[in-house]
Amino acid sequence: MGKFIHKIEVSNGIYWVEMPEIDLNILCGCPADSVKHLMKRGLIQTLEEKGLKYETGPNAILLSDVMIQKGMFSNMAEFPILQMFYRQGMIIPGHPNNTGAKPLLIGSKEQLDAQINYIYRGNYGLVSIEELIESGLSRDQATEMMRLKLKFAFGKITDPKNMFDIIYLESDKIHIRQDLYIKRKKINVFEFSYKDESVTVDLNIDKPYNSPYKLGFYNTKRDYFSIIHSGQGDGWDIYDPCMASIVMFQGKIYLIDAGPNIQYSLTALGIGINEIEGLFHTHAHDDHFAGITSIMMSDHKIKYYATSTVRHSVMKKLSALLNIEEDSFYNFFDVQDLKPDIWNQINGLDVKPIFSPHPVETTIFIFRAISKEGYRTYGHFADIVGLNTLYNMVSEDISSHGISLDNFKIVKERYSTPLTLKKIDIGGGMIHGEVKDFTDDESDKIVLAHTSVKLTDEQKAVGSEAEFGAIDVLIESKQNYTQRYAFGMLKNYFQKVPIDQIHLLLNNNTSTFNPGTIIIKDNQSPDNVYLILTGIVECISRKGVDSHLLSEGTLVGEINCINGTVFNKTYRALSYVRILEIPSNIFLYFVSKNGLYEEIEKIKDKIEFLQNTWLFGEKISYPVQNRIASKMELKIFPSGTCLPHGTLNKFYLIKYGKISCKIGDEILETLEKWDYFGEENALYSTPALFNFEVEEEVGAYELDGEILGEIPIVRWKLLEKLERKKKKIDRINMNKKSPFFWRPEYNIKIKEIDADHKKIFDLAENIYVSIRKKNSKDILEREIEYLINFSEEQFRNEEELLKKYEYPEYKDHCKKHGILMKKLRNIQSDVDVYEYSDEDLVKLLRDWILNHIFEEDRRYAKFLNSLDVY
Repeated sequence: MGKFIHKIEVSNGIYWVEMPEIDLNILCGCPADSVKHLMKRGLIQTLEEKGLKYETGPNAILLSDVMIQKGMFSNMAEFPILQMFYRQGMIIPGHPNNTGAKPLLIGSKEQLDAQINYIYRGNYGLVSIEELIESGLSRDQATEMMRLKLKFAFGKITDPKNMFDIIYLESDKIHIRQDLYIKRKKINVFEFSYKDESVTVDLNIDKPYNSPYKLGFYNTKRDYFSIIHSGQGDGWDIYDPCMASIVMFQGKIYLIDAGPNIQYSLTALGIGINEIEGLFHTHAHDDHFAGITSIMMSDHKIKYYATSTVRHSVMKKLSALLNIEEDSFYNFFDVQDLKPDIWNQINGLDVKPIFSPHPVETTIFIFRAISKEGYRTYGHFADIVGLNTLYNMVSEDISSHGISLDNFKIVKERYSTPLTLKKIDIGGGMIHGEVKDFTDDESDKIVLAHTSVKLTDEQKAVGSEAEFGAIDVLIESKQNYTQRYAFGMLKNYFQKVPIDQIHLLLNNNTSTFNPGTIIIKDNQSPDNVYLILTGIVECISRKGVDSHLLSEGTLVGEINCINGTVFNKTYRALSYVRILEIPSNIFLYFVSKNGLYEEIEKIKDKIEFLQNTWLFGEKISYPVQNRIASKMELKIFPSGTCLPHGTLNKFYLIKYGKISCKIGDEILETLEKWDYFGEENALYSTPALFNFEVEEEVGAYELDGEILGEIPIVRWKLLEKLERKKKKIDRINMNKKSPFFWRPEYNIKIKEIDADHKKIFDLAENIYVSIRKKNSKDILEREIEYLINFSEEQFRNEEELLKKYEYPEYKDHCKKHGILMKKLRNIQSDVDVYEYSDEDLVKLLRDWILNHIFEEDRRYAKFLNSLDVY
């Protein structure tokens, strides 16, 4: 620790850098639960001054250059900012810490803009009557909702740009304050220097972010209708996950909310991501939202259950955070909108979403299922508001902010609905519930949640506590759901095999392995073939590197059994794991009896190949791998072959050889065994954008990209890699001294449109040069006006062409034009407010060219080219 700069590694990917001499405490890296890590390390303390209690903590945040690492969000500043504003007191009127100073945010332009928009959506959700109507509300409902929203927001929805001090971190050394400077040494590695001292922080991670709390392991039974308590804490509780539950119905698993460290919680409960049937979502605050990317990392689209209004709020926040189109949500989830205030039937389970007053769009849920005693019910009441607080918001004046008396009475009545089991938010304050509102509640059992403080005797008299992993069984199961799912898995694998033969495999031992137990050792003979029924298994290579996770539905050892070869990997239980052990002699008889040798032999090498790739080796169940392998065909590309952009219409996995991926004459990357190319076909159904040159003969498995685009975890990985390629193109273009360098690869093979696109590049180049030369404001405004006018004309021409040929995605394409024009007009208005940077224009270009033209325009071009329009 230096004299002037103190650096503490808080957790992997999280650092604390403080300069006491200039009163600056910087949280470096802010994944979900970063505040809990600071509290746990004692870097946030509670102080008292003149009877007023408040917390210490960071007053600045350094963001990661990378939004997603290891499938988790790297930048989630919502709770750190809330801690500064309210728990430190920086925004509270009359508070000693409200000195006029603002939280300081430091980072790249891209990440700062994303965080500002995400915090904005996290604070307010949908921000206008128009957005609320678009989400499905009537105008009267939207008007009433907006009245309440503005009451929570103290009468005004504030532009978050006015709430922070911002420092855009470019490649040069940047001054922060006094003698403190920061410099990016390389991606995600930063150096702070103050006087004659310096420290370096590396925000890259090689493993998932740690949880601030320790969970045990639980051998979770698959029940008929039960509730697993998977979180009773709040965003400040360092000992417990945030309020959440898991509904088990007829053996199927449904999550209620996806808070921070959801993957860790599920692993502790012995539940794999691929086991999840659906997610019920209450609202978009981070303590209920931060784990949503983990739920997207599945080999199938998990069902997403919410009202349309909540879904719209969630989609806008996720879109802001990841800088993606809102409609991308549908690429990862099977969206099932729920109707509010009525019973919706979900495969025999009834669910009723009920409006709950909150700063963002929120519903509580009531579930019910029939039993011999009648309906058994569960209410998940997160987040709710104290009735006294809500009553103080009552106003019959429709021009003022608040809630009508009639709506207050409806909320009060619904909160008091008697249920078999009710979990309630007792967080208190302005936006959370109060225990006293449930003193006379007639529910059979109440569970208290959403709090980080010790329960009082008064609270204990009203409701119960529930430890993580505790289960309330509402309807006992009389069936073995694990056996039923084993049958379904095997029937899915061997679809043409008679039922009696499936039962031959089922009639074997099912074993449970404790967490940490080795199931199969490297070099072990294949005495059994193993079908993972529940839980998570770690597959470790001989060298101890490139380990990956396997979950339910994975068949292990069938190829070893057929070939008579030993295992070359170690398989280890990460959670409680149930496995069906099929003796090798039984499996070999089964294969012989049903004539499966040829079929398995045909695809076994392909499956083994898939299991060794980064793209398909993890979290992809055996049936999905089997489906992919059955469609793979080996293609040979001789050495010296050139594959120009636009000529590849398939996706390729490299089995052997070496090939260069290029833009112009620049090599973006060299691809070898287990790499892939042609991801544009999987993501957008368009030909490859890049040029390829075969350096050494390549054998590559060819696939139709549409098969892969429907697998969420594969789609996610493809997007991550394509984004890295786009950033490389940015850097290459900047090295050519112009980010608006026109390339033949940008052509979409429609002559008139290509000419317009090139003209747009030229106009953008003029603006870029003006900013660099610091030309007068009048010149800059005139050049932006030229670009806007030409763009509007070009979009009209394009839309007329698409309408003429009845392009199926015409309306959606027009909507995206509107979004781009809004961004251009924002630049125009911003020029009047402050000196505009060339970085902003480069970012717009990247959104426009590398996203809209590369993806959207190339998609319609493929459609028009098929009609001989060039």
